[in-house]
Amino acid sequence: MLPSDSTKKLSFTRCIKDGDLVVVYERHNVMKAVKVCETAVLQNRFGVFKHSDWIGNPFGSKVFSNKGGFVYLLAPTPELWTLVLSHRTQILYIADISFLIMYMEIVPGCLVLESGTGSGSLTTSLARAVAPTGRVHTFDFHEQRAASAREDFEKTGVSNLITVGVRDIQGEGFPVEFSGLVDSVFLDLPQPWLAIPSAAKMLKPDGILCSFSPCIEQVQQSSEMLRSKFTVLKTISSRSVQRQVILN
Repeated sequence: MLPSDSTKKLSFTRCIKDGDLVVVYERHNVMKAVKVCETAVLQNRFGVFKHSDWIGNPFGSKVFSNKGGFVYLLAPTPELWTLVLSHRTQILYIADISFLIMYMEIVPGCLVLESGTGSGSLTTSLARAVAPTGRVHTFDFHEQRAASAREDFEKTGVSNLITVGVRDIQGEGFPVEFSGLVDSVFLDLPQPWLAIPSAAKMLKPDGILCSFSPCIEQVQQSSEMLRSKFTVLKTISSRSVQRQVILN
């Protein structure tokens, strides 16, 4: 994580403190996010682990239980957070996230709009990509999902890079204050073609719009709208998902 506030930065070299979020790693397919509390314990098949024994150790430490079993305490990087977060919606995983960030040319200092937030898997990676001087504005129509996402961003140390809004982007469009200022827009919506006219107005002249759709019917309808708004349209598909990337 790369928050601009050094007091909140989750450096991989600093020591774990009371209140930190750590990813407890048992093996490659068994991990969980745990908030460190000095008086708490973690109990699993390897024994009982006292949180007080974790405090003062650097991220990446191997810690032992009362039975001699061990786990690793890892920093909640976007890659690991994607594997342990609560699934409020279907999420994007690292293979797709890395592809999107590269193809959308998201770099430090970029201004990015996202709709919808969902479980915040992509949003967390976007925040790291734009840090330390960029900003991600993400929107979800569901108020409770947006509130849960805010809490997660606080836990993972990226809240100072992300603004979470409650808004029906399909019906209302993006806030006009972003018109012509945005480097990249990401849409993950049931009817993305409804949001495309607004998204087009938000972008800089060389901005990039990506619409991520699981159904070919969504891709087809979005393409019809995109052809009237953008210069270059590319559709990239895989076995699991249709990924539509539009360059202007």
